[in-house]
Amino acid sequence: MLGFRSLQTIQLRLIVIYVLLILIAMQLIGVYFIRTLEDSFYGNFNENVDNEAYLLADYVKDYLDANLSGSSGEEQKTYEDLTIFIRNLFATNDTEIQIIDANGIVVSASGQLQEGIVGQKNTQTEVSRALQGIRGNERTMIDADGKRKRAVAMPVQSDGKVIGAVYVVASMEGLFDTMNRIKQFLFTGTVIALGLTAILGIILANMITAPIKEITRKAAAMAVGNLNQRVNVLANDEIGQLGNAFNDMTYRLKDALSSIEEEKEKLASILSNMSDGVIATDEHGRTVVMNRMARAMLGLSDDEPADGRDVLELLGLERAEVGEAAWTDGESLGVVLHPDEGGEPLAVRATFSPIHRRDHGVSGTVVLLHDVTEQEKLEASRKEFVANVSHELRTPLTTIKSYLEALDEGALEDRALAERFIGVTRNETERMIRLVNDLLHLSRFDSRQKSLSLERVEMYELLEEVTDRFAFQARQRGMALSVDIESGVQPALVDRDAVDQVLDNLVSNAIKYSPDGGLVSLSARRLTGEPGAAARVEVTVRDQGIGIPKKDLGRIFERFYRVDKARSRNMGGTGLGLSIALEIVKAHGGTIRIDSEPGKGTAVVFTLPAAGEEREDG
Repeated sequence: MLGFRSLQTIQLRLIVIYVLLILIAMQLIGVYFIRTLEDSFYGNFNENVDNEAYLLADYVKDYLDANLSGSSGEEQKTYEDLTIFIRNLFATNDTEIQIIDANGIVVSASGQLQEGIVGQKNTQTEVSRALQGIRGNERTMIDADGKRKRAVAMPVQSDGKVIGAVYVVASMEGLFDTMNRIKQFLFTGTVIALGLTAILGIILANMITAPIKEITRKAAAMAVGNLNQRVNVLANDEIGQLGNAFNDMTYRLKDALSSIEEEKEKLASILSNMSDGVIATDEHGRTVVMNRMARAMLGLSDDEPADGRDVLELLGLERAEVGEAAWTDGESLGVVLHPDEGGEPLAVRATFSPIHRRDHGVSGTVVLLHDVTEQEKLEASRKEFVANVSHELRTPLTTIKSYLEALDEGALEDRALAERFIGVTRNETERMIRLVNDLLHLSRFDSRQKSLSLERVEMYELLEEVTDRFAFQARQRGMALSVDIESGVQPALVDRDAVDQVLDNLVSNAIKYSPDGGLVSLSARRLTGEPGAAARVEVTVRDQGIGIPKKDLGRIFERFYRVDKARSRNMGGTGLGLSIALEIVKAHGGTIRIDSEPGKGTAVVFTLPAAGEEREDG
């Protein structure tokens, strides 16, 4: 296993492959070369030994034939001469020669043991076969010294008759020594070739793997986020093409990640600034993303963790309320949230939209939280408004109908009673006319059809005229009206009729809800804001009446809202006066507020633009 792990690098694999390739090639060449060389050497050796035996057989024929026939003379060939010839011929050769007569007796020999061999009978099988006239008698043997030798017996014939044999024993040690030297040379050459191959393999492998290692290092750097990587391309080969592809991939990846990051920032910005809350969950309903508005709706602080929390738990819903269809098909549910303890609850519409992933089904859900609190309030106000209008119209209409029926049934004959009934009918009719006019005023302001005719109006003149209009009504109840104008107050730039209507409503309410003998004061002062801000005029209508409870101050400007409904209706009020005053003041770009304390009186304060300030008619 360790050896296998050590071959995990391409460089080492290439080196091993090259070395093994050369080793196998050298082994195959060596085996073939040695085998061929051995066959050649063996063939040449055997041929030489056979040729020597054949030539000797031809040469010693005369000696054997002469000794066999017993001839004599000066030319007589003796065995001693033959021995000298053989000894001189093979003195430097490690070959043993035996000349054997027809009876198998050694008559001549070479070598150190020739004295002990001559005269002895040779009983070797190959010799016996040769004396029988058989050729091709040979044998390979190992002598007592452990040396390998080859023995060949060649028959000597004369006139077709075997007269003896030549027995040649040639040593093969020289042949094997030569083969061993050749093998050693081949082994040395193989080792040198493997060493050179290893060196060349290292160089070649490094040329191949160095660019790959560089690409690997840069790819690892990219994996940890460092995208500023570029490979140096030195050639246009396959590795160079790989480097070009890597550089192109790096450029495209940087561009793609930059686009993704930009889109992510856009999405994060959109989510953060959405007026609706967004919650993204995984397939198990656990929160993974939540924007700032959703945190505000759920009452979670910025540092409070939300990831991993169940979205139904955050919304205060049970899974049975939502149902499985919401997670797969989408659904909208109404939810009431309490972001602050003791605070006003929020009416929220939660819309579940599943996220479908190709080949994976539903991989998550996006929950959109839309705050419908104001819509619910507007809907409730609309319903209340319709109910109030219906009630305000139904009451005088019912009264008018009742008195008309009474007149029709005979009350018309009683003049005094008829006049009283007609007077009540007239009052109720005027009340309905005032109500309809007030509604028309509000409708024009709501639809922005009401235009203001602005003019310069002195505040003292404006307030004095209001007190004059209500002087008779105030004297009847023993009340006093006062006007206080701060010195230096600029004229106001207003629609006089509209502001007169505001003051009439406010002064009328002050007189209605103040005890007899009380004081209603009107004042105006110059209101300056920060440097460079437009100068304004602040008008205050203050009474010493019954005041307004604190719980009703937040709704006092709502249409048809009355603190004491029965008393207000009996006094002829429509419940729209303050609403109209608010719309007129807002149309002038001003503000209006009420400061009141039960039993101590009420002060209505509103602001108007001072003359000299440009503004568009609204």
